[in-house]
This record gives sequence, C-alpha cells and structure tokens, in this order.
Amino acid sequence: MRLLLPIATILIALALLVPGVTQPVLTLEGKIDKSKLAKTGIEMLADEGDRNTRRMLTMASSMFGLDKLEGEVSAYKKTRSIWGTVNELANNKNYLVAGLVALFSIVVPTLKLLMQLVYCLIPMNKFKHKLDQVIQSLSKWSMVDVFVIALIVAYLAGNADGQMGELINMHAEFGAGFWYFTGYCLFAIAASNLIKIAPRNS
Repeated sequence: MRLLLPIATILIALALLVPGVTQPVLTLEGKIDKSKLAKTGIEMLADEGDRNTRRMLTMASSMFGLDKLEGEVSAYKKTRSIWGTVNELANNKNYLVAGLVALFSIVVPTLKLLMQLVYCLIPMNKFKHKLDQVIQSLSKWSMVDVFVIALIVAYLAGNADGQMGELINMHAEFGAGFWYFTGYCLFAIAASNLIKIAPRNS
C-alpha cells in the first residue's frame, strides 16, 4: 500500500511524457507592419530606377494610401514539438543531434520510468538491487531532458533569426507540449524521491 503513491506518480509522469513529446513546445511567429512593407517595397523598386522613378513611386504610394496602411501581415511562423524537431533535424541530415535529442528526451526518460515501475512492483531480491543501480546511473542524466527543451527553443530561435529582418516583429509562445513536459519533469522528480523513501519502510 505504501508503494501506491510512487506507482501512481510514475504512471502520471508517463502519461504526461507522451503529449510532452508530441505536442507543440514552442511557436515562433513573425509579423510585418503593412505600411513598412509597402515603404520597403517602393524603396526596393526605386533602387532599380532613377530619381524620377522614386518620385513617381512615392507619389503613387501617397495617392493610393499605401503609406497609411494599418495592421500586420504574417511573414514567418513555425511550431515544433520535440518529436517534430527530431524529424526536422534528421531531414536536415543532422543525424547525431537528432539521435541525441531523441535519446535524452524520449528513450532515457521512458526507460527510467518503466524501470522504476518494475522496481516498485517486484519483491526485494538481487535483480531488484541491480535494477536500483541502473536507475541510479540513469538519474545522473536527469537534467538532460530539461536541456533538450532549451536546445529546441534555441534551435527554433536560431532558424527564425536567420530568416527575419528589421521589418519583422517576432513573437514567441510556449505550446501545450512545454507545459506537459514540465509536468512530466516534476512528477519524475517526485517519483524518484518517493522510491528512495519506500524501501526504507519495507
């Protein structure tokens, strides 16, 4: 009965890990002010001509009210989950990074939680003792999954930085996957602490 709490905590962590990996972690969106876009377009066209061309384009812009346009238009938008980032990295032939992200954000957390679950369910014996040693070894990598989230955020931000100019106003928003993954991390830490306490009472 005293193992019910750690088992429940492990199951909740596993349940949170799935959407944490598959749901969007971060959305980056870039918007351009319409009036600035029109002005930049006119300047680019004017660069191809002479002074008269620039004067004519400026006059046409004022006549049609292009310099008084209001609102923004979407110029860049990217939403990625952890799994989506792994696929994108693999598609871009960054196989090593894709493999490391998949290993430390999907494989290792899943294996650790499943081993902890088995550890709670079996009686004390030599296998359980060895399993405990393996779990302790995996625990050394417990912060890597948090690092993976930081890596994905930096990766998406880097991609956006390469595509945006002075005209683009960037806006970042955390997706549901970020909060699910955060919940997984908290419950995984709680499960590890509860398992450490449980054997002392058995």
